[in-house]
Amino acid sequence: MPETEKNRVEGGTLYLVATPIGNLADMTERGVKVLTECDFIAAEDTRNTAGLLAYFGIKKELVSYHEHNKKSRGEEIAARLEGGESCALVTDAGMPAISDPGEDLVRLCGERGIPVRIVPGACAAVSALALSGLATGRFAFEGFLSANRGERKKRLEEIRAERRTLIFYEAPHKLKATLADLLATFGDRKLSLCRELTKRNEETMRTTTAEAVAYYETHEPRGEYVLVLAGAEEATGEAYHPPVDEDLLSLSPADHVAHYEAAGLARMDAIKAAARDRGITKSELYRILTAEKA
Repeated sequence: MPETEKNRVEGGTLYLVATPIGNLADMTERGVKVLTECDFIAAEDTRNTAGLLAYFGIKKELVSYHEHNKKSRGEEIAARLEGGESCALVTDAGMPAISDPGEDLVRLCGERGIPVRIVPGACAAVSALALSGLATGRFAFEGFLSANRGERKKRLEEIRAERRTLIFYEAPHKLKATLADLLATFGDRKLSLCRELTKRNEETMRTTTAEAVAYYETHEPRGEYVLVLAGAEEATGEAYHPPVDEDLLSLSPADHVAHYEAAGLARMDAIKAAARDRGITKSELYRILTAEKA
């Protein structure tokens, strides 16, 4: 295929080059070409990128560009671009500048009139959305939630009525806590969990938040996750909530709360979930529980 002007690597240009999220065979031909022909590569972790370059037989200058040096290193990269060099920006996996400090470099280049071009490829968020079986026409990408539980719960409350499908990234050591907070905030919505996308142990679980909480009480999370959560229902703005199991409604209020505590929810979150099932407010259920103890 003849080379077009846009396929040529040009001096003074920043190239955003997507890299595989697991399977090296997903690297695009154009991506390899740009990495081969650019003057230098800015990488989130130069050790990881060195392995990728070695796989494709590419020898190129690497400079680190990450969250902790993005301001000073961004200025250095911009200066080299203004001097006529070409740079490929890569992240450890997927598309740079998405939930990634590369967005700051793109903004800096825009402010200085430096051309930026995209070399598209793998993206974990869109891949998981396609696999989820949930609505894909409109979606909102939330990336990683805060590790601070208070901040995490505050953000989830802010988007509780969001009607679009929601996409989150999560690390294995935080998965259980995040699932518990999703259940407490959104109720028992449809949920897809994708882990280790494109890798040997790739897995997609299409379930609900309550079932996921229960599942990971007996299964240890492994690998990186993408969570795809159903949005609030279009007609009412309320969270998706499947019919409540009649067995739950037949329990006493205290046993109903205990059911959710056994699934991993904190006491107040369990009360909130049980109250939602029973169609009453959390404060009403709390008064009932207090009265039963009296």
